Amino acid sequence: MTTSFGAATTSAALKDSKLQIPTFHGLRSAAVSSLTRNVLPLPSSTRPLFITRAVSTPVQTETATVKRSKVEIFKEQSNFIRYPLNEDMLTDAPNISEAATQLIKFHGSYQQYNREERGSRSYSFMIRTKNPSGKVSNQLYLTMDDLADQFGIGTLRLTTRQTFQLHGVVKKDLKTVMGTIIRNMGSTLGACGDLNRNVLAPAAPLVRKDYLLAQETAENIAALLSPQSGFYYDIWVDGEKILSSEPPEVVQARNDNSHGTNFPDSPEPIYGTQFLPRKFKIAVTVPTDNSVDILTNDIGVVVVTDEAGEPQGYNIYVGGGMGRTHRVETTFPRLAEPLGYVPKEDILYAVKAIVVTQRENGRRDDRKYSRMKYLISSWGIEKFRSVVEQYYGKKFEPFRVLPEWEFKSYLGWHEQGDGKLFYGLHVDNGRIGGKMKKTLREVIEKYNLNVRITPNQNIILTDVRASWKRPITTTLAQAGLLQPRFVDPLNLTAMACPAFPLCPLAITEAERGIPNILKRIRAVFDKVGLRYSESVVVRITGCPNGCARPYMAELGLVGDGPNSYQIWLGGNHKQTSLARSFMDKVKLHDLENVLEPLFYYWKQRRQSKESFGDFTNRLGFDKLKEHVEKWEGPVVAPSRHNLKLFTDKETYDAMDGLAKLQNKSAHQLAMEIIRNYVAANQNGKGE
Repeated sequence: MTTSFGAATTSAALKDSKLQIPTFHGLRSAAVSSLTRNVLPLPSSTRPLFITRAVSTPVQTETATVKRSKVEIFKEQSNFIRYPLNEDMLTDAPNISEAATQLIKFHGSYQQYNREERGSRSYSFMIRTKNPSGKVSNQLYLTMDDLADQFGIGTLRLTTRQTFQLHGVVKKDLKTVMGTIIRNMGSTLGACGDLNRNVLAPAAPLVRKDYLLAQETAENIAALLSPQSGFYYDIWVDGEKILSSEPPEVVQARNDNSHGTNFPDSPEPIYGTQFLPRKFKIAVTVPTDNSVDILTNDIGVVVVTDEAGEPQGYNIYVGGGMGRTHRVETTFPRLAEPLGYVPKEDILYAVKAIVVTQRENGRRDDRKYSRMKYLISSWGIEKFRSVVEQYYGKKFEPFRVLPEWEFKSYLGWHEQGDGKLFYGLHVDNGRIGGKMKKTLREVIEKYNLNVRITPNQNIILTDVRASWKRPITTTLAQAGLLQPRFVDPLNLTAMACPAFPLCPLAITEAERGIPNILKRIRAVFDKVGLRYSESVVVRITGCPNGCARPYMAELGLVGDGPNSYQIWLGGNHKQTSLARSFMDKVKLHDLENVLEPLFYYWKQRRQSKESFGDFTNRLGFDKLKEHVEKWEGPVVAPSRHNLKLFTDKETYDAMDGLAKLQNKSAHQLAMEIIRNYVAANQNGKGE
C-alpha cells in the first residue's frame, strides 16, 4: 500500500519516543490550502501524486522533527481499518496484535483481560453497539439478551452513551456475535475508535415535533459520519451487503465538496485513511431537556422552535469533553461553549464543517491532547468559528436565547402523546443480569415492546397500552425493577463506569464499589440529619478518563490509586456546572471523614433550596477544607423511634427476597419504601 511516509521513516517514528513537536498541522484535503491559512503548503516537489489519501502531512521545519502517535501509523497502514485485524482473526491465538487491538475499536470492540487473574492472561472482548437516540428494536433487544447468555458473561450493560456493552466474548466467537448483531437490525460500527461515536438524543418517545426532530437529527448525523469504505462488513459478514436506506439529504451532505471538506474519490470521503485524531462525541436535544449532558460533548445540537412549536433551526455548542490525566495540569475536563445558530436545512453541513476542522487541525502527535476541546482551548472560539465557517461556506447566525436546562430522567410511567404509555426503569449502573434480566426479557417479548436506552444507564419500555400498565408494573417490581418512588433517591442519579476487573485503564473500583459507597453516603445523611428525600448527584470512575462523567457531579469520585479516590465537588443537578478537584488520595475507608463534615455543614448553612453542589461553590473550597480538618462529629440526639416493621415471617421473607436483588437488607428496603411513600404523599404525588 502506497503511503507518503517511507518504511524507514515509519520505523524511526515508532522507535523514537523522544521526538517532540510543538503543534501538529493536520491533514490535507481538497482545497485545504485556501481554507486553513495558518498551515504552510508543502513544497510542490514533496506533494504526493495521488489525491485519494488522507495521510497526515505535517509541516517540516528546520527546528522540529515531526512525531506522530503510533496509532496514526497503524491507521495509515491498515487499508482503511482492515489490516492486520483481518489476518489476526484467522489465527488460533486467543488475542490479537497491538495494531489490530487499536483497529478493532473502530469496529466497536475492545480487547480485554481479567486483571484479577494471576498467571497467563485470559483474553476476551467487549462489544459495544451503536444506537442513535438509544433506540433499540424488539428484535435487537432479544438478540442481545441471547448473545449475553450464549457468548458473554450473562449480563448486559447499558452505557452512558445509550448503547449496550457485551462483556466476555472470546475471540473465536467474535465473528458469530458481530454477524448476529448486524443481521438483527444492529451495528457496532464506530462505537469506539477515532471517529464519531454514538449520537445521543433524549430517549423519551414523546410524540412532539421538537423531540421527533431531535431524534431524527441524531440519526441523520450518525449516518452522515458513518464510515463508508466497507471494512466493517468485509471482516464480520464477508462483505455481505446489508441493505439500509439513507435519507437523500444525508447522501447529499456527505458527497458535497463545494468547500473543500472531502477527499475526492476516496472510499472515506470525510475521514480519509487517518479518520479523526481521537474519539468524537455528539448529542442532540431540545430546549430545557439536559438528559444528554449536552455540554460534555464535542458538538451539542439544540433544536430551536418558534412560538408555535415549529422547529426553525439549531443552536450549536462545541468543545466539551471529560477526559484528563492525573497530575498533568495541561489536560482537563471542559464544558462546550456556544458556536452559533444554523437554519434547519443546514445542520448536516455545519456538523460536517466542524468535524473537518478537527480532522485537519486536531493534534495527532500526542493523544492526550487530541480531542477537539484542546484545539478550541488553544485557538479560542473566534478563530475556531472562522475556520469552521470556511468549510461551512456561510457565517453562523447569533446563538438563540435558550431557557434554563433541567435534568430529566423519564423514570416511571408517562404518556407518549399518541394514546400509549412509556415506562422508564432505573437500572443500577446499567447492569442487567440475573432475575432482573430474565423478567425484563419476558415482558419485552410478551408485549412485543421496543426499548430506549437513556444516557443515565436506564431503560425505557415504549408503546405500552394502558391495559398493560398494571401487569407490567407488578411483574417487574417482583424482579427488583421498582417504580422510582420506591428507589433510594441517591441511586436514581448515580452512575459508575465498569472499571475492575476488565477495564485495562482502571486504577480502582467503580461499578462494583458504588453500591456500598451509596449505602455509606445514606448512613452519613442519616447521621447528620438530612432527610431521606434529599439527594446529591454521585458519579464514580475507576480512572480519570471520565466515562461516567464524574466532573459534572455534585460529588465525583475519580480513582487515583488502589482503594483511593480524588474527590470532585461543584457540579449540579442540571448538569451545567463543571466540578473542581477538592481532595486527592482519599482512601476508601476514610470517606466518612470527608463526607460527614461536608454534608453536615450543607444541612446547617445552606440557603433556601440550595443544592449541595451550589453550596460547595458558594462557601468555597478553602472554607470546606477547614471544616473537614477540624471535624469532630455532629451532636446526634438519641433516636426516639423504634418501629417494628414485620409482624409475620411470610411478609419478611417476601421483602427479604426483593431486598437481596438490590443488595440490601429487608429492613433497609422496607424503610426506603415507607419513606418514599410518605414523601410522595406529603408532596401530593401519591397515587
